[in-house]
Amino acid sequence: MNSTEVNLSEIKSNPNNPRIIKDDKFHKLVESIKTFPRMLEIRPIVVNKDMIVLGGNMRLRACKEAGIKKIHVIFADDLTEEQQREFIIKDNVGFGEWDWAMLANEWDYKELDNWGLTLPNFDDNLTNNNDYEGKDQSSKLDKFMDAELKRMFLVFDNDTFDNVVVWMNSIQTQNKLDNHSQVILHLMENENNRID
Repeated sequence: MNSTEVNLSEIKSNPNNPRIIKDDKFHKLVESIKTFPRMLEIRPIVVNKDMIVLGGNMRLRACKEAGIKKIHVIFADDLTEEQQREFIIKDNVGFGEWDWAMLANEWDYKELDNWGLTLPNFDDNLTNNNDYEGKDQSSKLDKFMDAELKRMFLVFDNDTFDNVVVWMNSIQTQNKLDNHSQVILHLMENENNRID
C-alpha cells in the first residue's frame, strides 16, 4: 500500500482508541519524532475514509505537539466497521517478547530508554521485600545497583531475575545482612557462594 501526504489538520483522532501514552513516554515519542521525522514516512498513520485514525493516535498527538504540519497516511477505506474495531485493537497489541540478552549486549541501555522501550523495573523487584519496608530504598539501591548492573540483569527473563532476587534474599537472611549491597559484598568475599 502506498502512503499519501496530507495536512495534519485533516486527520481526526479516534475517540474510541483504548491505547494511550502519558507523561515521560509521550515526551519521548515527541522527541523521537523531532529527531527522526522520516520514521513517520516509513510507518504512516492508518486512517479510514473519514480520516479518523485507526492506527497511530498517539503518533498523531505527538506530531501536533512537535509542530508537524504534514504527515503520511495509509487509507484503509475498504474495512467494515467491525474490521476497523479489530484493527484498532490488533494494531496496539504487543505480540512477541524482547530478547533481553540481545538488547543488553548489542544496544545502549540509555538509548533504549530514550526511545521509549519499557525496561524491566529492577528497583521494584529488589525492594519489594519486608527487609526494606520503611527504609530509604533508593539510597541503598544506588550504592550497588548502578547502570551497568541493571544492564547486566537485562540478560535475565523476569522469572530468572525473580529467582536471583529470592536467592539474594536467602543469603541476606542466612548471614544476617542488612541489605542486598551487603549480600553482593559477602558474595565477592566468599568464593564458595559464587554461582557457577
